[in-house]
Amino acid sequence: MSAKYRAVCFDLDGTLLDTLADLADSANRALAEHNLPVHPTEAYRYFVGDGMRMLARRIVPQDQRENDELTEKIFHAARAQYAKRWAEKTRPYDGIPQLLDELTRRRVKMAVLSNKPLDFAELCVAELLPHWKFDLVLGVNDNVPPKPDLAGIQAVAASLNIPPAEFIYVGDTATDMKTAVAGGMFPVGVLWGFRQADELLRNGAKVLIEKPQDLLSLL
Repeated sequence: MSAKYRAVCFDLDGTLLDTLADLADSANRALAEHNLPVHPTEAYRYFVGDGMRMLARRIVPQDQRENDELTEKIFHAARAQYAKRWAEKTRPYDGIPQLLDELTRRRVKMAVLSNKPLDFAELCVAELLPHWKFDLVLGVNDNVPPKPDLAGIQAVAASLNIPPAEFIYVGDTATDMKTAVAGGMFPVGVLWGFRQADELLRNGAKVLIEKPQDLLSLL
């Protein structure tokens, strides 16, 4: 491995795991419970990425997005629905198992920093990526606000005792790229996730990769 990069920090949704259908199904059921219109699954590519509370705000009708009481109800309903179906359709992206195998073989340190609630982030990694060791799995909790807040990325670097400049950060959204840039990690955008190349480049991606194994050329 290059002396420059000693660790990889991964986003989770849209990067390691294709979670879109389960997130969309859960959120749509929450909307239906409250007699609100639902959205096509593909629309959720732009609703997700900034935490479940922001997801709730984005999916309610536009004229009700400032209704904090309603968005909080949708947040809790979506969370309850997701607890039932977080693994119905979610799977690792093609090539992710092989990438993680090779990073493990090379003894590269790995971490996950997600905007999922911490309990769901830990559950998804433990159950859907059980064969690989991540030195830290971090999601949103009382002490870690959603990215692009830097608390999470700083906690990852501190926990692994590796300077941010020696990390590659891998993600699929503008939020991920902004977090990597501000946190001092090398930002790599993935093209198999939820967003498009132009968004990633506008927000600081230094490299775009089309398939997971392409990451290995940077190490």
